[in-house]
Amino acid sequence: MQTENKFFEDFAKMANGFAGTFAGMGREAEAGLREKFKGLMGGMDFVSREEFEAVKAMAAAARDEVEALKAEIAALKPAPEGDAPTADNPEPGKKAKR
Repeated sequence: MQTENKFFEDFAKMANGFAGTFAGMGREAEAGLREKFKGLMGGMDFVSREEFEAVKAMAAAARDEVEALKAEIAALKPAPEGDAPTADNPEPGKKAKR
């Protein structure tokens, strides 16, 4: 009884060759799609993560500064009319003469 059959041996080699070829084709297709995607995305106006984080930090700092300035302005505002004397109305509660 023969333990090796030439037909099955050739068939196994051919199947291995097909598997290797298909695997190579898959890798090349993936690399090609990856390059196409990079080219497509590169043509659009997207920002990098680092740029986004930098602008986000700048916006947070600007918000903090605006809040501080609002508080400073509120502290500098005069009291509402009728509560305290002013240069235009030295007697609160009475209207100034014109």
